[in-house]
Amino acid sequence: MMDLPCVQWQDHVSQKWTALDPDLKEHFTSLDEIDDVFKCALTLTTQDDLDLVQSVSAGHSVQKDTQQAAKCRERGNCSFKIKDYTAAALHYSQGICFAPLSSEQLSLCYANRSAALYHLQHYQESCHDIDKALKNGYPSHLVHKLEERRAQCLKHLSAGQKEKEDHNNPASNDHKGPDSEGPLTFGISPQAAVDFILEKGRHLVATERIAAGQVILNERPYSCVLIPGMVEVKGEGARQDTERGLLFGMEHRRCHRCLMETLCPVPCEGCNYSRYCSASCQRDAWEEHHRWECPLGADLRMMGVMSQLALRVTLKAGLKNIHMARGVRDEHTKLVQSCFIRESSDSYPCHTSYYSDSYLSVFHLLHHLNCHSPGLRFLCAVTVATLYLKLSQAGPPLASWDLSRPPGGNEEGGIADRSSELWLLGSAVLRHILQLRCNAQAVVMLQDTGAANLPVQSSREIRVATAIFPTLSLLNHSCCPNTSLVFSTGVAADPSGSDVSAHLSESEAEDRSTARGVCVTVRAAKEIPAGQEILHCYGPHSSRTATQERQLLLQEQYYFLCQCEACTLGEEGTDGRQESSGAGGSPRDSGFLCGKCKGSLKKCGEDRGTAFICSQPSCGHRMSSSEVSLRLQEIRVHLEKAVDLMEGERPDEALKLLRRAQCQSGLILAETHPLQGELADATARAYATMGDWNSAASHLERSTVAIGSQYGEDSIELGRQLFKLAQLHFNGGARGPALSVIPKVRRLLCLHCGPHCHEIQELQCMEDCLRG
Repeated sequence: MMDLPCVQWQDHVSQKWTALDPDLKEHFTSLDEIDDVFKCALTLTTQDDLDLVQSVSAGHSVQKDTQQAAKCRERGNCSFKIKDYTAAALHYSQGICFAPLSSEQLSLCYANRSAALYHLQHYQESCHDIDKALKNGYPSHLVHKLEERRAQCLKHLSAGQKEKEDHNNPASNDHKGPDSEGPLTFGISPQAAVDFILEKGRHLVATERIAAGQVILNERPYSCVLIPGMVEVKGEGARQDTERGLLFGMEHRRCHRCLMETLCPVPCEGCNYSRYCSASCQRDAWEEHHRWECPLGADLRMMGVMSQLALRVTLKAGLKNIHMARGVRDEHTKLVQSCFIRESSDSYPCHTSYYSDSYLSVFHLLHHLNCHSPGLRFLCAVTVATLYLKLSQAGPPLASWDLSRPPGGNEEGGIADRSSELWLLGSAVLRHILQLRCNAQAVVMLQDTGAANLPVQSSREIRVATAIFPTLSLLNHSCCPNTSLVFSTGVAADPSGSDVSAHLSESEAEDRSTARGVCVTVRAAKEIPAGQEILHCYGPHSSRTATQERQLLLQEQYYFLCQCEACTLGEEGTDGRQESSGAGGSPRDSGFLCGKCKGSLKKCGEDRGTAFICSQPSCGHRMSSSEVSLRLQEIRVHLEKAVDLMEGERPDEALKLLRRAQCQSGLILAETHPLQGELADATARAYATMGDWNSAASHLERSTVAIGSQYGEDSIELGRQLFKLAQLHFNGGARGPALSVIPKVRRLLCLHCGPHCHEIQELQCMEDCLRG
């Protein structure tokens, strides 16, 4: 989904498009060069557009504010009093971001955060905050408290270092089996290469057999933008904050450059919004893009994530690289065609290098200018033109952009010549925002849900950021792909997956932070034979969405009619999901039961008044579509109410509702139906909350049947469900069942996430404990 600007701006531009002179509208629609589209939009952008931006962005102020800093500190104090130190640290961090430089509020927030971090046993970070509090003028009569806290931190750090040295021997090394991976390297696997044919464009193929679970691609994004407002609620304090309307979004908990999670961000010195995991990330972001974005922070927030990402890509590239990319555009097209068009069916594709830090790799992604609707084209162009004018008016920061002439150009042209070239910035931003509609990648991370102290954690994928990965963008879509994607942040060179920087000094941590950053790892989800295309799912998946709906979504956003194997061979599921022999049982199996003989129901297309008929010829029982929908709705209402009761810590009442729902579902749903899986999962969660591990495990085993049927026996979804089952068996002391499940979980998690993900490490700890 494209992250468009705020609704007020969309409405404004839509009205502008409607009121446009018909001849001018026709002229704009006929333009087929991005340069011409941008120049036209620039002539149509008026002071009214700039005034509206000013008016709307006033509600997204990013100015420093002493009063807001004080309010954040008070909220932190409230959380501190109830011993919710994580929420306290986040509130104090908010105060640090709001507080002006060298202000007393800044010193107080740093001091208070050092206390929260101390209680969270982050002793090194607590010492750093103590230093910052003193540096920013902490009241002299309170300094003794900070020095006492520093002494306690140093005492704990010294004890921790000694314990680490005592245990630093070969026997304590990480468990590494034959499938262990070495240090992370970036790029395409030697077993894969970029190919080109006219029907598919550039894409990746296997040049040799690729084994299931093997890494095909590791890539960092050329650029990314954190998505604001995505709420992370976790823990008792977080639930109380929800009731008070105080929630922490992604922008509060993650570095705005590398996306690392942090409780003690380093604030931008110019605005209250941007924050970073380290001074190193802060400096790098400033040099790459933030020195231009900082004065436009409020404007960028109202103009949407895609606009900001397009601008960020352009600013990082600089005018010199833009000139170079434009200059080699025609030569690049010829090179691609000569290199990739095969002369015979058995020739191998060219091995061409693609680099995530190469602007050329981004510049040459398809922008599909003529595929976008005229209205969307106009919205993007006017948005970029307005942003360009705002940036031009920002003053001195823009002058520091690299405005050097291309090689061989006239360096004595002066300001007039430089200004005449500056429109290239706007044209490049427009190019990238159009590219991003089809090439942007949502960065998703696994997030624990529910209270932090629960012995069994549920999790879900949440969208953290939007990014542009040049090489990943080359992968074509399949609704049933042969790859699996995992996003990660951390120290890339550490194959153990542990973040040792937590125990380093501030300067050492900054040095290591240069290796941090979000990374996507693409693995083979199944064996890929030589010559087969490497495929990725753009969102609509055969296990979640019906064929016609998938094809419509892909046509609307990516401008192609999907003809993948799942779309051409799969059959439509009667519950709105795709049914195929790969993930849904037998083709035509609806997951519904006959109320008369308990046989399976199948879709009946002959009689419009009847949706389902029993598959047993001797029965012939029929059910209308409306009756099926009504009974499903009743079951789902009970399920949703039960989940609400569990969130309110009333698991006994939730169980009563779930039992009622299960009685209803047993009359119409087979064990493999997805809704049966959801009911069983919720019931297991209720029993686990009450400490009845055996009952919880019994119900979770039922949910794995539905999960395996819907997503497949080799799916990551089944792996995560079995991981929860292993936790339940372990907590219940069921040694045999736990040891039986762990190998299955390990195989699936290694296949999709690699052998060093944190779940694998937890499994190893469980297994070591169970085996004594």
